[in-house]
Amino acid sequence: MTTAPSVLFVCVHNAGRSQMAAGFLAHLATGAIEVRSAGSAPAETLNPAAVAAMAEVGIDIAGQTPKVLTPDAVESSTVVITMGCGDSCPVFPGISYRDWDLPDPAGKGIEAVRPIRDEIRSRVEALIAELAPTRT
Repeated sequence: MTTAPSVLFVCVHNAGRSQMAAGFLAHLATGAIEVRSAGSAPAETLNPAAVAAMAEVGIDIAGQTPKVLTPDAVESSTVVITMGCGDSCPVFPGISYRDWDLPDPAGKGIEAVRPIRDEIRSRVEALIAELAPTRT
């Protein structure tokens, strides 16, 4: 029996980009990939524009909460994808690290968040094709 790959999305506040990415991966991979997200300095609540933008494409992330990044979350992941986390992400050998350079949706309206959401979706789809090719 093989273990499903595990992806951890990390951004500073865990309120926008990483939550949208986790929402897309959970929805599109349908259980083939374990999904987590965290932030180096988590916000108190999710970005309302990110929640609204995801709802527009039929994915509800409103029930999620920002979570603090822990070394254990990183160490137990197959792939760690950072989004503006900088040097605050712990690094462990044997884990694949990738940085997705995406604008921060914090403080932006839904019109500005939509293109970020769409870029995240296309990157998540490519990630699924790589990690769980039978799902594409």
